[in-house]
Amino acid sequence: MTETTQTQTMPLRGGDKPSSPEFRVAMDAWRRLRQDLLHDGFAYRPMPPMKMDGPFTGRLSGRLRQYVAWAPHAAVVAAGLLSMTIAASSGDGSGLTNVLAAGFALFPVLLTMIRPVAAFWASMIAAPLTAVGSGLWDDWPWTAGSFATHLVVMTVVALRTRPRIAAWMWGLTAAYGAFLEATIGGGHYAANNTVPLLVVSAMTLLAASALSIRRTAQREVTAQQTVTEHERSRRTLLEERTTIARELHDVVAHHMSVVAIQAEAAPYRVENPPPELEQAFATIRENAVAALTELRRVLGVVRAEDYEAPDAPQPTLADLDALLANVREAGLTVDKAVTGAVRELPQGVELSAYRIVQEALSNTLRHAPGASARVEIGYVLGGLGLRIVNGPSQDVILVKSPHGTGHGLTGMRERVAMLNGEMTTGGTEDGGYEVTVFLPVSSVSEGDA
Repeated sequence: MTETTQTQTMPLRGGDKPSSPEFRVAMDAWRRLRQDLLHDGFAYRPMPPMKMDGPFTGRLSGRLRQYVAWAPHAAVVAAGLLSMTIAASSGDGSGLTNVLAAGFALFPVLLTMIRPVAAFWASMIAAPLTAVGSGLWDDWPWTAGSFATHLVVMTVVALRTRPRIAAWMWGLTAAYGAFLEATIGGGHYAANNTVPLLVVSAMTLLAASALSIRRTAQREVTAQQTVTEHERSRRTLLEERTTIARELHDVVAHHMSVVAIQAEAAPYRVENPPPELEQAFATIRENAVAALTELRRVLGVVRAEDYEAPDAPQPTLADLDALLANVREAGLTVDKAVTGAVRELPQGVELSAYRIVQEALSNTLRHAPGASARVEIGYVLGGLGLRIVNGPSQDVILVKSPHGTGHGLTGMRERVAMLNGEMTTGGTEDGGYEVTVFLPVSSVSEGDA
């Protein structure tokens, strides 16, 4: 038994001849070369100022910061002047020849700041023009000035573009130098120096490409961290909203159930109630049951499959003493002060106030170990005022606490916004932290309470 292997090839556009994988790779490389060095080669790409977010540059300020931002441009200009000086001093021709050689050396370097790939082509064209005017004892095809210019140009272009373009430049430089050495003036000059240029440029291009890859990776990591932080904050916000929705479901469902039960029992408390009254209570009960069913259907989607409704009732400000006892056992020194006439508030306000105090004290335990805290509750006309303040930490925190995501304030703001309240946070003069909240309560709600 013999096995035969058939290789499928892709037809060309005309469908006349099949193309081999090698041919397709070569054509793909040729298309990339044209795209990188020809189509996009003369695009206007001005060199941007240096970012001032480094460990050293970030500390600068004022006019010095503005000057340092243009340090890359100054470095390119200095390299161009150095190449110009080498070209002018190495020539042994007339004064005009030296001036032209200096111009051919400076122009491509300066061009890298606005059109980097075009500067590479300008350096390639200027190299033989400079060599024509040089003496017979100079190197070929790269005179001293052209050698320095081409090396600087390729390095700057590699820093400003993708690593693939650095490989294209190195390969074209090798082919270009070999062609000039083999065909033009190879025997009329002292030595051919394409190989030394390729060796030196290979090292500089590798270093420049590695630096470019590192900067690209840092930008991608920074962008990913920003997206991750945004997603974490958004997820925390959604989780807190889910928790609030669950608690609202429990609160509203309780009251609607009470309404339905009372509406059903009310007719039996009146002897010989009129039919209109019985019908009215029946309608109230039906509406309450329908609303309760709809509420459970809509808000039930926010419950996880393993979520179970709490057996105990939702906490209120009456349970605050138990909360303070728990945090005292955890090592937090906390005091409570109540001002105004204590009264019963709507259950949503009581629950939100309890959760805000709970989260603020938890943040104190996490981020200010050893500090003392104070909880102030003010029953004022039109609402409830809260102030939770802690002093500075007594311990030196060397490592960021891993016990939280850093978004505890997000949940508190959500609860305050849900009740149309106001909330302010910030540091205190002694190095502590303060959370101030006002939760409005309408007069109708207070009367019903």
